[in-house]
Amino acid sequence: MKPPAPPKPTLMEDAYHQLEEMIVTLEIAPGSVVSEAILSRSLNIGTTPIREALQRLAREHLVQILPRRGVIVTEVDVQQQFQVLEVRRELDRLIMRSAARRANAAERQAFADMAEGMRKAVETDDVREFLRLDGAFNQRAAAAARNLIAAETVAALHAISRRFWFFHHRDLADMPRTAELHIQVMRAIAAGDDNAAAEGAERLIDQLADLAKSTLLLG
Repeated sequence: MKPPAPPKPTLMEDAYHQLEEMIVTLEIAPGSVVSEAILSRSLNIGTTPIREALQRLAREHLVQILPRRGVIVTEVDVQQQFQVLEVRRELDRLIMRSAARRANAAERQAFADMAEGMRKAVETDDVREFLRLDGAFNQRAAAAARNLIAAETVAALHAISRRFWFFHHRDLADMPRTAELHIQVMRAIAAGDDNAAAEGAERLIDQLADLAKSTLLLG
């Protein structure tokens, strides 16, 4: 039997995902001042869902809401990235190990499909597709881990990491290596190899930390 179709996203979720991608891919640049009204017209979504999406993005440290002054997109901060990775190291290891143990057959096939999709993204140098797959992978792994507390805690950290990576990846020619590490974890979860999944998560965080250190040399 096919797994049930996921529920249709709410307007807030739609607004959140669109804005998150625009911020992560720097379509809305760090330091930009944005308004609910302009975003509402641009996305053709009402101001209430936009406001709720911005509040979620503020909790995830991608925007700062200043009363009576508007909303500012936060700057890309290497010290913040180090703090994020320190927390992610523990949570990602737990989540990937648990996902490998607890994923059902349909989820395991989805991880295998994602690995193939990420391989194709590297072959075509499609950075945006890589980022979309990265985000989808994080969400699916957190769901497969069957640990709501870990999932909700780590969800607020991944977008910060993805934006930092996107901001710097061209200087460091980093996509093939980062993608390969993701693929290894995806395949480990698909295979039910919990130790390989946890070790792969550790290697991925090591690589992201090395990238952050490299940006200090560039700067």
